[in-house]
Amino acid sequence: MKIHKEGFGIIAIAALILGAIYTLNHVFLLHLLPWLYWILTLGCVVMLYLVVQFFRVPYREVNGGDDLVVCPADGKVVVIEEVEEPEYFKDKRIQISIFMSPMNVHCQWYPISGETTYYKYHEGKYLVAWHPKSSTENERSTIVVKHQTGQEILFRQIAGAVARRIRCYAKEGEKVQQGNECGFIKFGSRVDVFLPLGSEVFVKIDEKVTGKRSILGKIQQ
Repeated sequence: MKIHKEGFGIIAIAALILGAIYTLNHVFLLHLLPWLYWILTLGCVVMLYLVVQFFRVPYREVNGGDDLVVCPADGKVVVIEEVEEPEYFKDKRIQISIFMSPMNVHCQWYPISGETTYYKYHEGKYLVAWHPKSSTENERSTIVVKHQTGQEILFRQIAGAVARRIRCYAKEGEKVQQGNECGFIKFGSRVDVFLPLGSEVFVKIDEKVTGKRSILGKIQQ
């Protein structure tokens, strides 16, 4: 387990603010209102813990394979449906959407190995992450990776009502490895993955999935 680099600044700011609150609490309430002192102290500890755990990055071995699409994020599957993908493919694909609560790990990983053929960041709205239009109207980053078979997998980082900061490390033309980190979304958010029609899908609605471990589907040969 380690702390993600995107969290260093936020954790430092949170520690300073909560440290100041605790100091004032200790000076003014320890002897005057000890019950309130202990409640506020506990609150400061819990808040700092929640901030730190949000930026945790667990050590995991990728549970994949050359013909498998591994889950790019932790969370719960909220959508599996055939949709029109308007940005890149402009045809019908199988969309698998994974909702991440603030308690989930918020790293994202490449679902397949190959070459990044497309990357684009979009400014947008901050609808709740499970809203049907969040995939096309919210702040988002779209990445497409081309597998050695020629199949392309598109996945999209989507900001939510709370998550308003997307970090994506993808670069067009870059060779990527399945399970390597590709980005981070701060606070509750969503990731959409688009598979070719006819792909085998190995997950179900409401299933809890784990990044780098759960298998979403199989690449068509």
